[in-house]
Amino acid sequence: MQELIYGCMGLGGSWTDEPHGPGHVDEAAAAVQAALDAGITLFDHADIYRSGKSEAVFGEVLASTPGLRGQIRLQTKCGIRLNERGLQTHYDLSRDAILERVNGSLERLRTDYVDVLLLHRPDPLADPAEVASAVGQLMAEGKVRQLGVSNMSAAQIEVLQDRLETPVVANQLEMSLLKRAWLESQVLVNHAEHLDYSFPHGTLEYCTRNNITLQAYGSLARGLYTGAEPESPASPEAATAELVAELAAEHGTSGESVLLGWLMKHPAGIAPVIGTVNPGRIRACADAARVAKALTRADWYRLWVTARGSNIP
Repeated sequence: MQELIYGCMGLGGSWTDEPHGPGHVDEAAAAVQAALDAGITLFDHADIYRSGKSEAVFGEVLASTPGLRGQIRLQTKCGIRLNERGLQTHYDLSRDAILERVNGSLERLRTDYVDVLLLHRPDPLADPAEVASAVGQLMAEGKVRQLGVSNMSAAQIEVLQDRLETPVVANQLEMSLLKRAWLESQVLVNHAEHLDYSFPHGTLEYCTRNNITLQAYGSLARGLYTGAEPESPASPEAATAELVAELAAEHGTSGESVLLGWLMKHPAGIAPVIGTVNPGRIRACADAARVAKALTRADWYRLWVTARGSNIP
């Protein structure tokens, strides 16, 4: 489904074990309201975001806002462990870990179920049958309604899908006008330059053929084209920011909507994830779907060529 998604990673304060406070809950409430004002109904979480505090503050907002849960859909992720067992990061998609982490997320979110569970990263030690067993149990218990993945290739999804009794419905990847490996690798087949991009070839096509929604995190390019200071006035980033502003003025919209509209115009049906906590910037994204239809083919290519700093082959 092509839609805007609100990414909740910025909510909840620091990434430390320091508890969140009332101010963090107020910030979350303002962000949720701004997202609703922008027409967003899917909210993206992960068990690790802000050491669990992103889910916790969101849960407080849900608990204090009667009727809100029925208006929205919730998505969370599991599979990454941080600062455990002497490791800064490691991955864990074992059966017990999936069950433990999802139950923890539900408790923090103060809800009985999530609409979508994403497996956050490929775990090289994961047994697909074990993953399928955990997912099947969670679905049977009504705790998870749909399953997706994040940061996975077509081949990895296919192996997992062989064991699952439910279809994979989403794949969340970093995709933006700044992070274009997904696009460059698609076009530079039979060019030496394609070796510069590690994005697994065929993943976009596989997801499109199998009705797997591509969710694009980092979609606003961390503000680089809409206000952040470029490294050099002569850089591709500076030139791209100028073009984004020009197109925003031409279409009577915001730079944020231009960036998101550029992604959404791609026929793969990309659903951008918006990560800012600034209510004004969240609302500025509301026009993205209209801009996607309004951008001409030439405009779309101008943005791509300007961002890459050279013509395509």
